[in-house]
Amino acid sequence: MTFWREKSLQDLSKAEWESLCDGCGRCCLEKLEDMDTGEISYTNVACNLLDQETCGCSNYAERFRYMPDCVPLDPQNIHELKWMPSTCAYRLLAEGKDLPVWHPLVSGTRDTVFSAGIAVRGRCLAHHEAGELEDHIVDWPR
Repeated sequence: MTFWREKSLQDLSKAEWESLCDGCGRCCLEKLEDMDTGEISYTNVACNLLDQETCGCSNYAERFRYMPDCVPLDPQNIHELKWMPSTCAYRLLAEGKDLPVWHPLVSGTRDTVFSAGIAVRGRCLAHHEAGELEDHIVDWPR
């Protein structure tokens, strides 16, 4: 079933909503915002809770407790979160677009996120190893 084509984001069940996440880890990279222009710069520095091998949160159930800057995504705020990567299923659907062929709901396997080069595996470093975030600005997560 292609529920993401048949339902609005607001009408999705919790399980359907959660299944939209492709597990790429891009939203878990640190970002910098220029306070004058509002421009977002992505870094290759991972959130402390990001498992860099699986690209999933190592403590998803309690992520807000340990990472107060973690932003909960929901159908009401996804339109406002302009820093979400352009490949993000939540953002794509909110913009009226379809899921890409590498998305696990389309391909049938999570492996395609990695084989398509979308996941952050092997491309980021831990926050405690990074130093100044400004030294780690990258352009690939956009």
